[in-house]
Amino acid sequence: MLTRPGSVNWLGGGISDPIDVTASSDPVWVVLTSERRVLISTTIEVPRLVRDFDVEALGFETLGVAWYRAGAMAEAVRDVLGPGARVLADVPELGQDVSEHIVLTRMALSEVERDELRRLGRDTSDALEQALASWEPGLSRDLDLAGEIAGALASHGAVPVCLIVGGDERLRQLRHPLSVGDVLNEAVMAVVVARRGGLHVAATRLAVTRASDPIVALTQRLASVDEAVRAASRPGRTWGQAVEALAEAYRAIGHEGAWSEHYQGGPIAFEQREFELAPGQHESSFWAKPCEEGCAVAWNPSLTGGAKIEETYLIGEFGLEPVTRVENEYERVKVVG
Repeated sequence: MLTRPGSVNWLGGGISDPIDVTASSDPVWVVLTSERRVLISTTIEVPRLVRDFDVEALGFETLGVAWYRAGAMAEAVRDVLGPGARVLADVPELGQDVSEHIVLTRMALSEVERDELRRLGRDTSDALEQALASWEPGLSRDLDLAGEIAGALASHGAVPVCLIVGGDERLRQLRHPLSVGDVLNEAVMAVVVARRGGLHVAATRLAVTRASDPIVALTQRLASVDEAVRAASRPGRTWGQAVEALAEAYRAIGHEGAWSEHYQGGPIAFEQREFELAPGQHESSFWAKPCEEGCAVAWNPSLTGGAKIEETYLIGEFGLEPVTRVENEYERVKVVG
């Protein structure tokens, strides 16, 4: 029994994008038994599922319940399963919690899922790069650029579940300079996590007006951290080894412990990050899990002062394949004008 958006979209082939992007529970629940595959939702949503998706071809029955009846979804699940059923669920309140097993299983993407992730990566890169190309220093506001990114993604059927655009002194001082209506004069950062069909990609882009801006040199310094954690994210290594390589790379550039100042990213697919792991967290059930071919990852190293590197990659047999793209990874900060 699956109720969370990531789980539902994984098992349902991206059939459900929640109406409320902040919802922890999906408007569609999936129930599997040895004999039945059932999509349960309200009588509002079932007609849409039937109209917009070939649910019968996907092997699903549909079951609609009244939106105004408290507990109707759970009651429908009990009707499908029958009395005394042993329930495996992605939330502990509804059965035996198998959420970690689900995460580890869905992280290894099918070829169809990988192709969709590649397409979403291209669309997301285009949205970011077009917005930064339109930036007019001294005229464009952070809100204007954020609106351009959101509009471009929407035109491709994607949703920005995380969108951060900010610049100038706020960028130099804050890891998350959310848009506040400021005109951007010298520097801008645009961060997005985009979702479509249940899958996510993440990317960050930076632009400045002067090649001598300190953000340029700081980002070049940070590049070795990004390279180190990417090199460690390959078959034959574990996720714990990857984050330890990240910590060591920060230490090597004279910023020991800087990983603790901001989220560092990690595996990405049916959630913004399937899990997050920090150096030293040996007790985590994900620490010793292998980096597998077919998994996607988006690391997110950063340094105070405005430097941040974030791209999405697919793990291949012999290395990482870029899903989001940057024209030249050694010129990560675009100089405008």
